[in-house]
Amino acid sequence: MAALHRQRWCGATALLVPLLTLATPPFLRLDGVAPAWGVLWLLPWALVDGPLSGAVAGLALGFALDGLHPGPVSEAPALLVLGWWWGRIGRRGPPIERSLNLGLLALLGSLLLGGSLIAQVAWLGGGGWPRLQTLLAQTLLTALLAPMLCSLQLLFWRRRDGGLRG
Repeated sequence: MAALHRQRWCGATALLVPLLTLATPPFLRLDGVAPAWGVLWLLPWALVDGPLSGAVAGLALGFALDGLHPGPVSEAPALLVLGWWWGRIGRRGPPIERSLNLGLLALLGSLLLGGSLIAQVAWLGGGGWPRLQTLLAQTLLTALLAPMLCSLQLLFWRRRDGGLRG
């Protein structure tokens, strides 16, 4: 099992996610919508560190992101499921190395996250439905950034993981 979760500085990189969510540069926005930074951080973490660590990291990251916006909807359930799912993918098959695969996993993750928020709003019967345009813009940006950002994180964390085992 990987040991990324045992190194404080690795887990501390998750603190960049709320910061990037609040301060996304304008050139990384599409119609005012930022990418799903939580998905972009959680995907490589879970692939390297496994399902349990991915689920715990997704839950913690979801709670941190929930603190940024008022309201009863939460990103935590979707990020928990995604962390667990991606962790299982990382453990069961050959290592994911192709950028297209990372982009597709990020696209699916962003759709699941947005769909979860829409379902929670529908369940609670509240107004302020997230617009489909917002969901599609966030999904597109996340899928386009994932090959670059997630590949770099995977390379870095796999090297750190290899150094921890050896």
